[in-house]
Amino acid sequence: MSDSLFRRVVVPIASKDDARATTRALVSQNSVPETVVAVHVIEKAGGAPDKASVEQRERDTEAMFDIVRTQLSGYDVDLETEILYGTDVAETIVEAGHDLDASAIVFTPRGGSRWIRLLAGDVALSLISESDLPVVVLPDEPEVEDE
Repeated sequence: MSDSLFRRVVVPIASKDDARATTRALVSQNSVPETVVAVHVIEKAGGAPDKASVEQRERDTEAMFDIVRTQLSGYDVDLETEILYGTDVAETIVEAGHDLDASAIVFTPRGGSRWIRLLAGDVALSLISESDLPVVVLPDEPEVEDE
């Protein structure tokens, strides 16, 4: 399996909800990756004031990574985490994929209206259309309620 698409995957995480959804989709597949590198991009404002301090964003990112750790704890997978910084989220993820020797970028698309995606840009579309690494888009798996 060392030469497979799921040998070493970069998994971008955007929020706590996204961490849950993406990890849930990842483990629902027939083959859990050998290594998961969960990444979160702290977007640089490019000269404009940031909405939150870097320290606050880093704390929020660690909380996202804790969710991924918890959900992967029962699986035979090596987990690494990386906080990334950049002005173009998709480009930063692709560059990290190269730097981290990823076999693929794997994610679950996030929701949002077409207008928001049009105005803010669509990271998922950019990843799919501009990445020179394989990109795997997983279906969003519904959350199972505990009985």
